[in-house]
Amino acid sequence: MFTLNRWQSRTAALMALSVTVGTVAPFITASPSLAQTTFSDVSSNYWAAQFIQQLSQLGVIAGFPDGSFRPEEAVTRAQFAAMVNKAFQKTQQRQTINFTDVPSNYWASSAIEQAYTIGFLSGYPGNRFEPNQAIPREQVLVSLANGLAYTPSGNTESTLQYFNDASNIASYARSPIAAATQKQIVVNYPNVKFLNPTATATRAQVAAFIYQALVSSNQASAINSPYVVAVGSTTPTPVSVTIAQGTAIPVKYDKAEKILVTKDETAPLTLTVSQNVVTQDGSVVIPAGSQVIGQLKPATGGSQFVAQKLVLTNGQEYQLNATSEVITKTETVKKGISTGSIIKNTVLGAGAATAISVVTGDRAIATEEVLGGAGIGALVGLFFGKKSVDLIAIDPNTDLQMTINQNLLVSLR
Repeated sequence: MFTLNRWQSRTAALMALSVTVGTVAPFITASPSLAQTTFSDVSSNYWAAQFIQQLSQLGVIAGFPDGSFRPEEAVTRAQFAAMVNKAFQKTQQRQTINFTDVPSNYWASSAIEQAYTIGFLSGYPGNRFEPNQAIPREQVLVSLANGLAYTPSGNTESTLQYFNDASNIASYARSPIAAATQKQIVVNYPNVKFLNPTATATRAQVAAFIYQALVSSNQASAINSPYVVAVGSTTPTPVSVTIAQGTAIPVKYDKAEKILVTKDETAPLTLTVSQNVVTQDGSVVIPAGSQVIGQLKPATGGSQFVAQKLVLTNGQEYQLNATSEVITKTETVKKGISTGSIIKNTVLGAGAATAISVVTGDRAIATEEVLGGAGIGALVGLFFGKKSVDLIAIDPNTDLQMTINQNLLVSLR
């Protein structure tokens, strides 16, 4: 049996405070023990959720005053310098330097000086630092490898061949990135085979890189993630793979742009896996196009997709324990309203179809595409005489992304 991640786990205590960014809204200041670990724009099944939560718990990064984290926001070189200083405690490796574009009163002046002296960051010709420049992914990885004094073992180019876009890695970055790859610092989402070295690093990506660097130096506990790159394994070709609890399965629904159900109904629903789920070595364990069979079921405050079965593209079937977040968004249908705009590009649960038909008086609604479930005729009495009804409105391509609740063993043969 081969699990998606095999790391030795050690706990760590880091003395760190949050980063404060001067030219944008400041991060919330929090000590590690009281750090905010949930954010309004980071769902539990977001690919980097665990990295963000754990790094926030350590006090290395934090959110914004409005409760958001802004995971897709670009990171500047000054911001990265501040993060590095919170994450790693190192003694001075070289003398300070006065960067011509970093005045002494600049918000990150001391952070930049510290990141330089401990060996994580360097400047550009002419003693420039370019503090407000968005930092590329390859620079982040080079910084972490150099700061931790990692060098590649074996042939650099052989290691980099793992990446389909290895030719895009700059010459100066090839050796450090090979070392970072071997140390399992590299995290690539959504496809582990693509490094995207010149792309601007986002806050979520930097969080993942820094956390993996802490893991590599035994300063943090390993996180199970299929997006961590692992190369050079001598493990025999696996017969099966364990997909860890907490792994997100990206899904889509092509039949409609919206699903409407009542808050009390259960309706069968089949979703399609939208992209390959892969192991660190690039093996596809759940191919795109596989189907997830389950039900929309009532949940506290709304509706929730509950998976029951996974059917791979080769016909293999597995019992699946996975759920989406609870969907609570509603759409009100009132008496006399035209049903045309309501049902356009919409699939209805039997209860929702009945409610719309009874409330609007449009009996033809029952002929539209309806998810299976209770017979429509039997439900008329529930809505008879009502002038309006609130239905749960589901965007199937965003609201139904699900997380595995129990380890899933999948055969690779």
